[in-house]
Amino acid sequence: MAKLANAIRKNPWLGWFLFLITIGAVFVLGLFTSNVMERRTEAQFLDQKKVDIGELEPRNEVWGVNYPREYDTYYQTADTSFQSLHNGNANIDMLERFPNLVVLWAGYGFSKDYNQARGHVYAVTDIQNTLRTGGPIGPDDGPMPSTCWTCKSPDVPRMMSQVGVEEFYKGKWSKLGAEVVNPIGCADCHDEKTMNLKITRPALIEAFERQGKDISQSTHQEMRSLVCAQCHVEYYFNKDKPAKGVPYLTFPWDNGTSVEDMEAYYDNIEFSDWTHKLSKAPMIKAQHPGYELFQKGIHARRGVSCADCHMPYKSEGGVKFTDHKIQSPLNNVANSCQVCHRESDKELTNSVNDNFNRVLENRGTLEDILAIAHIEAKFAWEQGATEEQMKAALMDIRHAQWRWDFAAASHGGAFHAPVEALRIIGTGIEKAQEARLKLSRILAELGHNSEVPIPDISTKEKAQAYIGLDMEKLKEEKETFKNTLLPKWVEEAEKRESTYPKYNK
Repeated sequence: MAKLANAIRKNPWLGWFLFLITIGAVFVLGLFTSNVMERRTEAQFLDQKKVDIGELEPRNEVWGVNYPREYDTYYQTADTSFQSLHNGNANIDMLERFPNLVVLWAGYGFSKDYNQARGHVYAVTDIQNTLRTGGPIGPDDGPMPSTCWTCKSPDVPRMMSQVGVEEFYKGKWSKLGAEVVNPIGCADCHDEKTMNLKITRPALIEAFERQGKDISQSTHQEMRSLVCAQCHVEYYFNKDKPAKGVPYLTFPWDNGTSVEDMEAYYDNIEFSDWTHKLSKAPMIKAQHPGYELFQKGIHARRGVSCADCHMPYKSEGGVKFTDHKIQSPLNNVANSCQVCHRESDKELTNSVNDNFNRVLENRGTLEDILAIAHIEAKFAWEQGATEEQMKAALMDIRHAQWRWDFAAASHGGAFHAPVEALRIIGTGIEKAQEARLKLSRILAELGHNSEVPIPDISTKEKAQAYIGLDMEKLKEEKETFKNTLLPKWVEEAEKRESTYPKYNK
């Protein structure tokens, strides 16, 4: 200290310098303390519950009273303005963009209508509006089972608790139309008392149990993906177990979650979603195995969760919270990607687009081959082919299209695991070409050695006409539904919800 005093006496400016440094440090410390106190005060204010949220409360707006930031960002999923190079959240008619899909799904509901998925807020209205839900007069009409509601609403866990899981799955989808009215939201993923993440769909729990795993032991970071895996997965309707004749929602994970593991599972139980209208192949419809393909990618191996990219943290008014505007990370690169990656927006977006371009180019090749294979198989039947002759070729078509659909229906798979997606598509191309070779041999045996005539399926309308769809009739049925049954559902739902506990906004 004496040396410092002597130095200051010899150099007076040093004293002023130390004085200013001290004042600056005190000022910065004061700002920091003030900021901490502000955040703590605001957090305590937000933690004060304004309403009691009842058990399995399905109304998102009730949760929104206590958690306004999460609620407000969730309803921003209504925005459909973002469109990336290949996807986004715009309402795109995928059959119009890719007419071959009509042929690939001939005899199945997706050949009637298939639009790119919009935000979660549209989950209920989109299933009501699609032509796949079919006809519409009474609770026993329409081709789709009530199981199709499972991932669409927080009314689902409420109804499962009320009537039981098996009873929920029974009957046609219109049976529950007046009950399932609130779009995907808070009660699907959160415990109403603690706000901890929670699994509310039994199929995921049951799938883990059959593998000898206890999902309740999952970490919080794992849960940030598992709540998504309740729905963004491959599944099928098991009509044999646990209740005969009930389309019980089941994940085919018993052998593993790779495309080959699940294919073997389906083959072993001789399961098919439908018999193809043209080729008569026993088909598997991949649903949306996003979680399974995500697990094969670098982000999952590094411990990144779904929420890290699709629901990143954000700050507002001194409070850090999870952004519930669930969307493409490309619409929020700064908070999603650049938290870890130091490249520019443009570099990151171009990298993602490059992967998508590679995957979609190869997927399109497989798509073209499959469409022709179905048409050639139809022609072979018309020439008098027998079931024994066709069996091996049809199995190749089944396996090839399962791989195509696995890569296509996983949506973001070209980003989540591009190497695995390309591998799956590559093996699909091999199997589809094998099917065509076998069909050419069958046709040669039947005396046909020239090219098979290929119809014009260059547009959605031409492809739908080719497979025999009466689109005018389907549209009339949907209009009848909108004018008769849907208003009754709305009336019944409003009457029921008027009996729920009241709350002040």
